[in-house]
This record gives sequence, structure tokens and C-alpha cells, in this order.
Amino acid sequence: MNNYKSIEELHEMLVKGEITSDELVQESLKLSHEVQEKCNAFVTILDDAKGGEVTDSLLSGIPYGVKDNYSTKGILSTGSSNTLRDYVPFFNATAVENLNKAGAIKVNKTALDEFGMGGTGTTGHTGVQKNPWDPTRICAGSSSGSAAAVASGVYPYATGSDTGDSIRKPAAYCGIVGYKPTYGMISRYGLFPFASSLDTLGCLTRNVKDAAIVVDAMKGIDPYDMTSWDSKDMHLADSIDGNVKGKKLCYVKEICNIENYPNASDELKEHLENFHKTLEIAKELGMEVEEVSIDRKLLNASYSVYRVIHSAEASSNLSNLTGISFGPRGEGDNYIEMIKNHRTKGFSPLIKRRFVIGSYVLQKENQERYFKNAQRVRRLIVDTWKDLYKKYDAVICPVSTGPARKFEDLNKPLDINTMTLDEHLQVGNFGGFPSITIPNGFVSKLPVGINITGNCYDDINVLNIAYALESKMDYKNQIAREVK
Repeated sequence: MNNYKSIEELHEMLVKGEITSDELVQESLKLSHEVQEKCNAFVTILDDAKGGEVTDSLLSGIPYGVKDNYSTKGILSTGSSNTLRDYVPFFNATAVENLNKAGAIKVNKTALDEFGMGGTGTTGHTGVQKNPWDPTRICAGSSSGSAAAVASGVYPYATGSDTGDSIRKPAAYCGIVGYKPTYGMISRYGLFPFASSLDTLGCLTRNVKDAAIVVDAMKGIDPYDMTSWDSKDMHLADSIDGNVKGKKLCYVKEICNIENYPNASDELKEHLENFHKTLEIAKELGMEVEEVSIDRKLLNASYSVYRVIHSAEASSNLSNLTGISFGPRGEGDNYIEMIKNHRTKGFSPLIKRRFVIGSYVLQKENQERYFKNAQRVRRLIVDTWKDLYKKYDAVICPVSTGPARKFEDLNKPLDINTMTLDEHLQVGNFGGFPSITIPNGFVSKLPVGINITGNCYDDINVLNIAYALESKMDYKNQIAREVK
């Protein structure tokens, strides 16, 4: 399959005339329908998509997928929610507009957890997304459809959004690369807001260089997003050279060492063994690797801090979904009944719980105890990581507790002992740090990953470290193959 290749390989084939853009698009559409049957990865497949002109832009003429919480002009954009099941925007998200200018060809809108609020790929209005390696397991979320599609080879990349780990964890579970750049590098204009201080746009690819190429095209300052910043002098892809000799990495022993998990499963043991083998690869590349210690109370607080802040911001951001201005009209004798009917019927139980929590912690009598305290602890966590970056180029840790969980295990109680390992990627959103996940092996024949997170605006360093590690492992450009 041609779309199994990297962006640079496809661009070279297009330039040489070995394949046409139309042929790539038609192949991608055919694969989209096959993956839809297997994984339920899409909200919309654009069967009328056509190839485009091939220019000097590496993305020109190459198909890709757009997460369905990006606004796309004239194309259904639902956020995987019943409240917007018929919504067709009249404008493009800035990131989509930038990809259009680069000549990229969108061929589908990928499914997600409703409005990005979830980590399982099970709460969207079109149903659950299944992992292409094992359909009995989750992709994680919220960029579940994008992860399943890229891992299945539908195209070389898809867009994603990341509020807590929504690009990076699905990438790990599906054996691909997930890159969340520094907060504000890519404009949030046209992204359906979830938690504005955490939301970051990015991409999912099958190799690190492709991730840099895609974000180079997506990024840029935008007058419609006051949190965006000027990165025109930062050339991500061109700056990657794999030279990491003398770079300094650290890992957090409270997260990464097996002695912290007295009841560790065999999968967790193998996952952490894989991680420590990857550290040896880093040393072979000339990097220094050191163990650091962080107060366990602070690490354990991350989960609660994230839940309070994102619920508060979500309840505010999505208060416009009333069923009056847009969306399916609610029923009732007055506007209050109509809004109640619309929101009760339109949102999944998970979303409603988060709105309740968000409204509660924002109440005047509760703000000091919950919301403001969460903000204070967020600052303590960010300052702790900032202190690490004074000495180290990046923090490296395993992603989650092992391979993707089975759907049947989702209702099991959370294990307090492993919660920090499962949730630590949220630190990247607390601080707006650039963060990338790459595959580093298999556990139970299923892919697992590691994460590299660096200081704000140090994206090139983070990408280069990931690129160097990737070059010494055998998991670049993986295509999912169902485990038997």
C-alpha cells in the first residue's frame, strides 16, 4: 500500500510521477471504509475527495485525516457529540486552513471521545473505536479515531488534540508517534474548546520526522488566538539531525521503577523492563541519563488537579451548547425547559458528570477549596518540572501501565498504586511543555510506548531526542497487524 509510506517517500513518488495524488486519495478512501468496518474510526468519510496539485510542499497531494473537533468549512463537524450531530461550520480551523495552503488533502473526519473528554474512545455519538491491533481493546482517547486510522495505514498522518494525553496515549496504544507541541505553537482557533488552558493541537504519525513536517505546516501565530506565538524562525523538520551526544535525560524513579508497584502485573513488569532497556539505548547514543525523585504527594495530586481544572473550564466553555443558537432544538414550553431537554438528551453520562463537577468547583463557596487550590498545585507541579529543565534536556518516562486495556476491564476500579504512572502525561499540559510519544516495543504482542517531554519552546530538542532513539529501535513506520 502506498499510504503505508512516509511523507517524504510519498512526496518523492509524486514528484517523480510514480503515483498521482488522485491514486493516493482513492487508496486512502478504500482503506477508510475497510478500517471503518473494523475499528469504527470515522464520523465522516469524504468519498468525493479528489487529488491535488503537487508542489514543493512536502504535504501537497497527500491525504490525511482531521479529528472531528476541528472546524471544517462545509463539512460535518460534530465533536462526536449528539448536540452537534448535524453541525456544518462556515469556516475552517486555522490549523486546517494552514494544511490547505500546504496542499494537503483531507479524506475523512476521525471519531473521538465526546468533545475530547475521555481517554477510552468509547463516549462518542457514533460508538466506540476499536484498536486495530486487537479489536477487544481500546485505542485510548480522545484522538482514538486518528490513532486507529494512522496505525492502520489509511494515510501517513492525522490531526489530533491533547488536553491531558489525548494524542500521546492513543499513539502509544496503537504503536505510532504522537506529538503535542508547545502550547500556542498551533492556533486553537476553530478547535472545539474543552479546557482552554490545557488544549493543544498536534498530530499522530508513524515516525518522528513526519510529525515535525506536519506541525511545521500547522503552526504559526494567529490573530484569532491570543495564546498563539510566532514560531516562523523555528524549522522543526530541517533541524532534526539525530545528534544527541551530551544531552541529559532524567526519569522519575517514583514513576518508572518496579519497586513502586508491589502488586505489579506481568505486563507492567515487562513494560518497565522495556523502558529501562530504552534508557540503555539512550546512553549508547551518548546521552546522560539520571534518576530523579519527586515528592509522591505531588505526583499523586496530578490526577485530581487535572479533573478539577478541566471540568471547570469545560463547564464554562461548553455553556453555549443550549440547543437554541445551534444544534438540535430541545423540547419544552420555555427556554429553560428547552435547554434542560437538549443538554440532558444530548450529552453522554461522562460529559454530564464533568459539567456537574465543573459547576460545583466554580461555585463561589467552593472555589477556594477546590478550583483555586487545584491551580496552586498545578503551579507547584509545573515549577517542579521547570527546575528539572534547568539541568536536563528532557524527562523520559513510560506511557501508562502497559498495552491498551480491554473494553471489558474499563469498569474495574482504578488502582491507586499505578494511577500516577497512568496519568503523568498531564504534566505536559499543565506546563504547556512539548511532549512526544514513540513506540519502544511490545508487551503481550501489543505495542507500548515511551514519552519525552521538554521545556517550553524547546520542541526541536525534544523531537531530535525522539528521532535519535527511534533510529536505534525497530518500531518506526509500524502498520497495525491484528494479534491472533
